Parts: sequence; structure tokens; C-alpha cells
Amino acid sequence: MLPDMSEHACQVVDITGKGATFVSSTVPPVRVNIVAYLEELGRVEVLAGQPVPGGFHVTYTATGSRLQRLQQRIEWLKQKNSGAAETRRHPRFEPKDKNSSVTLPDGRVYTCEVIDISISGAAIKTEVLPAIGTYVMLGKMKGRIVRYIDTGVAIEFVKQMEKQLFTQQVA
Repeated sequence: MLPDMSEHACQVVDITGKGATFVSSTVPPVRVNIVAYLEELGRVEVLAGQPVPGGFHVTYTATGSRLQRLQQRIEWLKQKNSGAAETRRHPRFEPKDKNSSVTLPDGRVYTCEVIDISISGAAIKTEVLPAIGTYVMLGKMKGRIVRYIDTGVAIEFVKQMEKQLFTQQVA
């Protein structure tokens, strides 16, 4: 999607942790901000670079931890596509609104940041680390803590989200 809100189909090739090449019949001017919705990566903000035959180069505008997560996801996808075993049952996405809350069984509520989410679970950044197996509420979704991650916990939902509702709220 270009700044004028027009949408154009493209194919991504030669993706790396620094940028990619978009194959498209529409080539925007250099340094134009673009919002791309990429399969298995979600929403990615890029800056148009030099044109190439059939398309143009892009670089990511994300910085810090957001860029690091994008780079990790790209590396994971490369490993997956090279034959590495897939361990996740459902694709994960970065939600539109990352702010949420986690409620413990005793009623205490803590703010958290949703790192990624699927119809069956979520990874959240939080200061509180409930024991593995503890049932919690992430927003309105009931789930249980299944593992610890670097910045928080992973939650498996008791009941999977409906795909249509998930698409409306997350993707």
C-alpha cells in the first residue's frame, strides 16, 4: 500500500534481514514509505529503494526490537523453507493492537504486550512469570502457560479462536 492508499500486488524475492526485492508492475519513487502485508510475516513497513528490472528494492523502516523480531521471523522462515521441521500448528501474526492484560487465577491483573498470536495461542511480554500450567486470561481468552520465553511467557488457549474473529481482530 502506497501513501496514497492505493494497493498493488507484488511478489517478494531475495529477502534478507536488511531488505528485499519486490517484483511488481508498479514501481514507486525512491524513498517512498510503503506498508506491505506479506504472507507469514504480516504487516511490514518498508522504504522504496532503487528500481530493478520488474520491480524495486526495499529496506525495512523498523528499528530496535521490532526489527530484531522481523529478522528472527525471516530467518525462521528461511530455515522452514529449507526443510527444517515445522513445530507450530498455526501461523502466528503480530497483532494490530499489542496492548493487553493477563489475569491470574487470584484476580491480579497485569499489563502485557502481545508479541505474536495465532488461533491457538500467544506469546506475551510481561513482568510476571506464572508457573507452567497456570491458567490465565489473556484479555478475554482463557489459556494456560506452556513455556517461558526471553521476555515473558507463551500461552496456549483452552479453546481456539474462531478464524473469522481472529482475522477481524488480529490479521
